[in-house]
Amino acid sequence: MSLSWFIFITTLLIIIQALIYKKWGLSQITYTRTFNTPAVFEGEEAEMVERIQNKKILPIPWLRVESKMNPNLKFYQQSDLAIKHDEFHKSFFSLMPFTGITRRHRILCLKRGCYRLSTAAMTCGDAFGVQEFYKDFHVDAELLVYPRLVSLQDIPFPSHSWMGDITVRRWILEDPFIRSGVREYQYGDPLNRINWKASARTGEFKVFNMDHTADPRIMIMLNVDLSETMWDAVTDQELIERGISYSATIVQNAIENGIPVGFGSNAYQIDNKGQPIRIEPQPGREQLTYIFEVLAKMVVARSCTFFTFLEEELDRDASPMDILLLTPFVGDRMKDQINKLKMKGHSVDIILLEPQEEELKEESEALREDAGYDEYAAYKDSPIERGVETI
Repeated sequence: MSLSWFIFITTLLIIIQALIYKKWGLSQITYTRTFNTPAVFEGEEAEMVERIQNKKILPIPWLRVESKMNPNLKFYQQSDLAIKHDEFHKSFFSLMPFTGITRRHRILCLKRGCYRLSTAAMTCGDAFGVQEFYKDFHVDAELLVYPRLVSLQDIPFPSHSWMGDITVRRWILEDPFIRSGVREYQYGDPLNRINWKASARTGEFKVFNMDHTADPRIMIMLNVDLSETMWDAVTDQELIERGISYSATIVQNAIENGIPVGFGSNAYQIDNKGQPIRIEPQPGREQLTYIFEVLAKMVVARSCTFFTFLEEELDRDASPMDILLLTPFVGDRMKDQINKLKMKGHSVDIILLEPQEEELKEESEALREDAGYDEYAAYKDSPIERGVETI
């Protein structure tokens, strides 16, 4: 065979295989991306699981999946994972016919928030690297990062015993409508509390044990306005983030002590722009999870002024509550509104949010990172877990 024929046949084969990969290279390729848990707390780790499958006889020499990731999800460095500018995540694969690959990437969650992965781009090439083929596809993955919890001792309550006073008051009054088992009859117990069936069964008088009323109800209100004259933007994000952490800690402590608790703010959730947040006080673990989810989805931006938020609260005529205001300032108009709330039977206490020295230290560390300091160097050699299976 002459050289010209060899070149012609070789060129023809390259063109044919390029056309084959162009038509079928990205067909019957499935890709999913999930997190191993729906939610974690700020500072904890999560795991992102990638699963890709080639459900056809045509092998894929190389394939690249790209997507934009929030820099607050810090990936551990891996050999077949590229992260550009702390945002663009790239994974590289090579797939034989009817095989699948599963990879697990460990992630450090640096900041509270709602992190959603919606789209990704897939690129593959033919066996000789002549052409590349692209495809955009939808992925549906969400990770909630709850606020960092702090110690109650680190929260500047209006008094050292504020939380304890609320907890003690929780057990003062008996509720005549809530029963919690039976106990032995004691002198002075009214006859209408006698449990006649239990008395007949045991041979001695038994009375219903009445539970205590959940009279105290805590309503936490977080103000994202930094001053009465603030324009639209919140310039001190870290200050409000600290208020969010305080709120989450107080909510958890209240729920653990059986106290109904709610949350409100003049910020808004990521899916409800322009709508203030208001969650009525309720007890139970479901309420705790719900408030944590709302705090994770909360955007540190103003939906309305705090003055408007409190005016709406005054117009609601809600039953008396223990209101705890977390606010960077207390102006004259706010003092008037607080007095009106007290006149309606509410107790109102204030936690004043003020800048701390730690925030200046964090600013310094951020500058060091920008200059090339790698705070996460210890994670760079973290191994990747993967599995290859036959479909």
